[in-house]
Amino acid sequence: MDSSKKLEDVVTVDVHAAKDLLISGHKYLDVRTTEEFQKGHIDNAQNIPYMFKTQEGRAKNPEFVTQVSALFKKDDPLVVGCNSGGRSLKACLDLLNSGYENVTDMGGGYSAWVDKGLAGDQPHEELKTTCKFRP
Repeated sequence: MDSSKKLEDVVTVDVHAAKDLLISGHKYLDVRTTEEFQKGHIDNAQNIPYMFKTQEGRAKNPEFVTQVSALFKKDDPLVVGCNSGGRSLKACLDLLNSGYENVTDMGGGYSAWVDKGLAGDQPHEELKTTCKFRP
């Protein structure tokens, strides 16, 4: 029997539920590019890009799981987010298939976090990054 996880196996929560998880002790893994992360991020976030921008387009970070393993244990409770939810969903799947046990995807990503007013006093428009799903 194949025990590999599928996208349907990833637990996704909205930003309010993600905030509650972070308050309760989950750690936040931001999988956006370094450039996106530097524009604004959730407090205490750790940044490990899932994808890199290259001349040919985006390419998956081949060291992603190894880099995550250097910062987090496989039983650490993690909330994973990106800009809009696509990369974080795939990152969660890779982590689950690598033996991580408590991984939650933050649906809508950092854009939803900002849109819901959870980014604090920072200027709203300056935190938004270009996204194909946003106007």
